[in-house]
Amino acid sequence: MCGIIGVIGSNTSALQSYYGLHALQHRGQEACGILTSYFNKNKFNFSYHKGIGLVSEVFSDNSLFFNELIGNISIGHTRYSTSGSSDSRKNIQPFYVQYKNGNLAVVHNGNITNASKLRDELIKKGAIFQTSSDTEVILHLIATSPFDNQIEQIKYALSKIEGAYSLLILIDGKLIAARDKLGFRPLCFGKTGDSIIITSETCALDINSAQYIRDVLPGEILIFDENDIHNPKSILLKNNKDYKHCIFEFIYFSRPDSQIFNVNVDKIRRKLGKKLAEKHPVLLDENEKLVVISVPDSSNTIAIGFQSQLMKNNIKSKLDIGLIRSHYIGRTFISPEQGKREVGVKIKFNIVKGVLENKNVVVIDDSIVRGTTSKLLIKLIREANPKSIHLRIASPTIQFPCYYGMDFPSKEELIAHKLDNNIEEIRKYLEVDSLEYLTIEELLQCVSDIEPQNFCTACFSGEYPTNIDENFSKNKYDN
Repeated sequence: MCGIIGVIGSNTSALQSYYGLHALQHRGQEACGILTSYFNKNKFNFSYHKGIGLVSEVFSDNSLFFNELIGNISIGHTRYSTSGSSDSRKNIQPFYVQYKNGNLAVVHNGNITNASKLRDELIKKGAIFQTSSDTEVILHLIATSPFDNQIEQIKYALSKIEGAYSLLILIDGKLIAARDKLGFRPLCFGKTGDSIIITSETCALDINSAQYIRDVLPGEILIFDENDIHNPKSILLKNNKDYKHCIFEFIYFSRPDSQIFNVNVDKIRRKLGKKLAEKHPVLLDENEKLVVISVPDSSNTIAIGFQSQLMKNNIKSKLDIGLIRSHYIGRTFISPEQGKREVGVKIKFNIVKGVLENKNVVVIDDSIVRGTTSKLLIKLIREANPKSIHLRIASPTIQFPCYYGMDFPSKEELIAHKLDNNIEEIRKYLEVDSLEYLTIEELLQCVSDIEPQNFCTACFSGEYPTNIDENFSKNKYDN
């Protein structure tokens, strides 16, 4: 679930990538990097800077953009590791190599599900791997391709990999965008002035005052040549309408002000809230009133939709702010270690006691993954002495691992799986007065305008849209 950005046709490409990574910070907070390309002394040169930490920390020295990161093409990455060595500097992207055809760099969002098999095959042929990242497999496939032309080498590599990928590949004089044939992860591009920006979410276009053009199509390779950037060459590896967009992008991960899969995220989240109130309201005595609060920030607009639907149904309710979130700590869900996640919840949230005390509180959250965060939050809310606490979840129970980039790779970590998907047992564990989730059918009704069959719901249903390498979950691959 990393964030990627590429800029071509701008003398300040690194700076624009930097601004874009700020907008994509929610997609990964462990590490980040920017690589640029420039032409000097009759050859292309690549320069990069990357490190562990937030974008503002890694790029705290402004001189980087003027002295080191020069050039009119750049790619950037903000990192979220789903497994493997999350603190290894070797795994920080962009990845860069020099090979027989020149310079080659890549940034990747997603998970390659046959990485283990491909890695073993490449090692047998003599490949030497420097990282534990599945992304490095792409570099080796390109470098060992039987073709001489770089575009053909990239096509060959992409034909070999399976799973989820939104990619930006930088070669001498060209910026290439590619997306897997099912379109799991978002990728779009826009223009500002004479430059083109390609990125995970439209919020990274907005921060650069860029105009959205369109999404990169599933199965498409787009080649932007610096000599004619506004007329990219499009190659479709597979032309079909059988997509499997990650529905968790709408539920949790993307920013509400972004447009992904051609739809505004905020619009879908409000629909989730309304559907949750329609199908799973909290019913109290006639004299009682509900206080609706969200778990900020991803659930804010879900709570707005929920409370507005309650009012339409003549259920007395008030939308209020009951939890205050510190914005100086990362998102607890994407913390790579469980211990850090538990401490992070305590640091991250505090209660507004006057809003919650002696009230019937309904807490709106987007999902429950491990249950750790939810349990600690409910314990925190109990300290305000509410009359009752009701929990409503804007997604189905998560029972199965995700092999396409979300951070729940094993069943053993999932509270719904551990408790046999028994919602009453989950309610008891969380110590709430009532607990209800959206069903898969109800969730898909909220994306009915985008063809609901085109969404991946594997983490809820166990129905995976691709073949999964049996060794995939056993290996510690990182992206």
